[in-house]
Amino acid sequence: MDGKPPPRRQPPDLAGYLEALSRPVFQAGISRRVVDAKWDGIRDSFAGFTPQVVASYGPDDIGRLLADPRVIRSKTKIEATIDNAQALLELDAEYGGFDRYLRSHGGFDQTVADLKRQFRFIGDSGAYHFLWAVNEPTPPHNEWLGARQRKQRTRGGRGGSQRPMAERTN
Repeated sequence: MDGKPPPRRQPPDLAGYLEALSRPVFQAGISRRVVDAKWDGIRDSFAGFTPQVVASYGPDDIGRLLADPRVIRSKTKIEATIDNAQALLELDAEYGGFDRYLRSHGGFDQTVADLKRQFRFIGDSGAYHFLWAVNEPTPPHNEWLGARQRKQRTRGGRGGSQRPMAERTN
């Protein structure tokens, strides 16, 4: 990519939603350039993000993906992508369409909160970027970022738990 955000568009199918949801999973803690350089290989290794196929992956598939140099070889991120494919299929069935699920929460903040509950490895930033990429309503980035930074300052840090590390459960 050239440093510009990807085009906004509603995915034509569930594979498009899973791909858009998986990008922030793999992006977490890794340079955007690395993810961009590997993305075609990741897409190919995950069967074009066809959720029915990805949701069926088991231990042998995880082992194959961990050995594939085209993939960001993080077992946690690979397992999250598989679990997220299953969650996407369940929500699609429950709501009669994944787009209906996304629009069922009454607003951006409620949608983000539910995405974080339903999907692994999706936090505030990942949820924002996912919703933006799939052309769902989002506040302007600078407005969202400013509000997020203000929230973090009132919590006294970067937004994480205030408990000592040894007491944290996640």
